[in-house]
Amino acid sequence: MQAETVIDVRNLSKVYRDFWGRKKVQALNALELNVRKGEVFGLLGPNGSGKTTTLKLLLGLLFPTEGEVTVLGKPAHDVTKNERIGYLPEESYLYRFLNADETLDFYGRLFDMPASVRKERRDELIKLVKIEGARRRPLKEYSKGMTRRIGLAQALINDPELVLLDEPTSGLDPLGTRDMKDLIIRLKEQGKTVVMCSHLLADVQDVCDRIAILYGGELKVMGGVKDLLESQDETQLLTSTLNDEAIKEVEAVLKKHGAQLKQVAHPTSTLEELFLRTVKESQERPGRRFSPGERPGQSDSRPAQAAVKS
Repeated sequence: MQAETVIDVRNLSKVYRDFWGRKKVQALNALELNVRKGEVFGLLGPNGSGKTTTLKLLLGLLFPTEGEVTVLGKPAHDVTKNERIGYLPEESYLYRFLNADETLDFYGRLFDMPASVRKERRDELIKLVKIEGARRRPLKEYSKGMTRRIGLAQALINDPELVLLDEPTSGLDPLGTRDMKDLIIRLKEQGKTVVMCSHLLADVQDVCDRIAILYGGELKVMGGVKDLLESQDETQLLTSTLNDEAIKEVEAVLKKHGAQLKQVAHPTSTLEELFLRTVKESQERPGRRFSPGERPGQSDSRPAQAAVKS
């Protein structure tokens, strides 16, 4: 069955204008994408590609020049839907003189949460983001990584159905990054839908089910991470250890040498390689969109090859 659509963007365009109403920047141009319930969706692109503008349009903080945006079954400009959304901006705007307990209690009050529920959620989230030892310290004493952690806790205070994360691992050390990725996976396991923007492509590759790459405000690639990174014109054979002679003869006499065939699959590139190829070809051939069936940089004339790993 097709999963329920949580975000539906159709023919979305956004133009920023100057004081005189003249066109200044075309931030988005005819963007089309959808996000399904329960998936982790990655929104990628270089600076100025329209990622943050897209998130602000989803939240109703901006109004589109053209097109339609539906979020959780409601028009994006209907702010009542935001009660079901958690948002972590690229830069967390928090009251620096409050501590973690006071910060989460404050945001819980904004959602009219009873005191008992606020306390329960506060304790749960502080433990979840691992800042128990700093919960009584004012936020002005927090490092950037700790600020990201309390910012995420704030985004989750209302137990949202949809979570929007803008650069969630920014400022985190490797352990904090791993914790953040594990948390995103946990949110998915709880049935929540997560949309994340990030410049750290390895992080996106680790946690996202599908991605969209934007360039110049246009959608260039959208699809499943595995589908986009898998090379369909090569075959990779993973076997037990073979000597040099066996490797040379493997295509014809693999079984003769008693090797155990463990896996037959298509080799994959990395998300970083896909991203860089997409940007490069978008610069060389503006206006062209790539589909999962036609990967950027792929030529139809390339012969099929067998790749063997031992």
